[in-house]
Parts: sequence; structure tokens; C-alpha cells
Amino acid sequence: MSILDKQELKDFFAAAFGHAPELIVQAPGRVNLIGEHTDYNDGFVLPAAINYSTWIAASARDDRDLHVVARDFGSQRVVINLDSPMQQDSDASWSDYVRGVIQELKKRNYRLNGGNLLITGNVPAGAGLSSSASLEVAVVRALTELSDESIDPTDAALVGQAAENNFVGCNCGIMDQLISARGQESSALLIDCQDLTTRSVSIPRDWEILIVHSGVKRGLVESEYNQRRAQCETAAAFFDQQTLRGVELEQLLAAEGKLDDLSFRRARHVLTENARTLTAAEALSSGDMETLARAMAESHVSMRDDFSITTPAIDRLVEILQTAGDGQAGARMTGGGFGGCVVSIAPASVIPKLMQAVEQFYEVDTGCVPTLIPAKASKGAFSL
Repeated sequence: MSILDKQELKDFFAAAFGHAPELIVQAPGRVNLIGEHTDYNDGFVLPAAINYSTWIAASARDDRDLHVVARDFGSQRVVINLDSPMQQDSDASWSDYVRGVIQELKKRNYRLNGGNLLITGNVPAGAGLSSSASLEVAVVRALTELSDESIDPTDAALVGQAAENNFVGCNCGIMDQLISARGQESSALLIDCQDLTTRSVSIPRDWEILIVHSGVKRGLVESEYNQRRAQCETAAAFFDQQTLRGVELEQLLAAEGKLDDLSFRRARHVLTENARTLTAAEALSSGDMETLARAMAESHVSMRDDFSITTPAIDRLVEILQTAGDGQAGARMTGGGFGGCVVSIAPASVIPKLMQAVEQFYEVDTGCVPTLIPAKASKGAFSL
């Protein structure tokens, strides 16, 4: 997870293509402080872009081909013709994200130019920190800049989401791509996923974010994710709504026993999570750790019991962090679930205690090896 500098990127590109790049773009991953599986239900989320990113160095070509090298996949190279129908590539599945973005940009009548692209990054893959959204947003930025076309950050996020929904096959919401495109330094972003409005929420200066990879590789994520989305849609349809945003918690509770139990619990998570996210945003902006920690703890319980997306090791990791924080740290699973990472936020003076507790207890208790990932809230996609 080393951070590359601009000269290293130029050197990697020159080694792959024999000349210097014309541009370099960067798009961050993200950590979601609270608001899980609410985005595709038109709800509220509170993510922060983090200082782990995808970088793309690029230069224009005179033809209609993209030559793309993935440095982190053994410098595997693919050639994609911009005018040919996009098809998935089982031998280079990472390139499906590139192909999906091309398809969506072409639908929106971007002309695009051929080019040479070198892709690399340090967002941990499979950790629930949105390496895929980071890649999608970076590709959007690189391709539009190569063709001297402009795109609004929110539109860039929508292109990335559509690529993942329509081409890659994961029915994700908008959160990951939107925070990668619109993130702000030292702040989280409260996103209303119904109308895509955002509000910057400053993180207190002496607070820090600690992400801990559980060492549990995320399994069956896309199939389970799509299943959860379908269950939420079933619950919304019961109330003649397109999404759960149109359902009040009181309505849902009154329907207990009428709606099937699984759909009821999935919907209860979403509706209570929306309320917790709004509470957490106010607590974060005012430095109210007690309220924030309680909201994050309740979020984790809801993900465990109502949404069924945690694992025993993840649950233990959250417990270790909450105990070590002793009311001065919020902790919960973050990401789509079934493994991956836990996020904690606390005053800087508390972070060492959290790290020590994880190192002391977690592997002994679970057999899983944790990875500690200190993170800072960072700005969204930009050109170097």
C-alpha cells in the first residue's frame, strides 16, 4: 500500500510504452463511516474519501484503440477498440471496469480518443474500500481528459455506477463512485442518495480514522449484495414504493407479520440506518463522540442481526475496538459485508490504544491476521 510519487508513475509508464505520459489522474477509495446498504434504497450515507487511490498515467494515440496495462496484475496488457461492442474478458477481468466505463461514456455521446493507459493503485482490493469505484472514476477522468472533454464530478460518478451495474454486474448504489469523485479533505460527505445532494461534514482536527482489515476475504459479495438489493425492493414493493426511502419506519413496524420476516428485517435495517446516519452526521460535526459511538455500535448490531452481512471474526474485531475505546471511539463494519474491513474513528490520543488492542487480542481470538490501515479524509478525483 505504498504511496507512489509522480516521477515513479512516469517511470512505470515509460517502461510500458516507451515515452512519457501526457497526463496523470488520481481517484481515491473510500471508507463509509455509517450508512450501509442505504444508497441503493435512496437513503443517506456518510463516507469519506481516503488517502489510498487508483492512479492512471496516460497519453493519446492516433488510432481508436486503448492499450491498457495493469501494473498491479503483473503488468497484464489489453487492447480495447473504442468502436467495437464491449465484451467481458474472463482472462483480464479487471479490464471489465474499463470496458464498462467506455460503454457508458459512449452511450452519453462522448467521442473518446485512443490512448495508452497505465493503471496502478494502493486501495486494498477486496477490503470493502471501493477499489472498483476508485478505478471507475479514474478511468472516467483519464478518458475524458484524453479526448479534451469535460464531465461534472457527479456525472462521472453516475457513469462509474452504471458501468458496474450494467457491465460488471454488481447492482451497487451511487455512494462509492460519488465520494471518490466529490470527496473533500478533512471531511466526510453526507450524501442524500435520492437527489445526490451532498453536505460536507468536518471531522474534528484531533480525530483520526483507523481502518482494520479483518483478514477475512470477502466471499460471494456480488451475489449476496444483489440478493440484499432484491430483498429491499420486495419490501418497498409491499408498500407500493420504488425504494425504501418512500416508507416510514412506523409503516414498516405496523406491517410486521404481514410482510415476510426476511424482507421485514432487511427493511428495518435500512430505515433505522438512515436515521442513525443523520444522527451521526450531526454528532461528527459537533464533536459529540458519545452519540457518534452509539450510532456506529447500533449500526453494526443492525448489520449483524437484521441485514446478516457480518461474520464472527468481524463481530469480534468491532467488540475489541469498542472495548478498547471505552466510549471514546466509534467502530463498526464498513463496506458491503461478508468480510473486509472495520472502521473506527477516535481522538488521535485514543488510536494507539485501539491498535494495541487489535494486535493483542484479535489474531489470538479468531485466527485471522489483521492489517492496520491508518487513513485520512482526502479530496476526490483530480489531475496531478
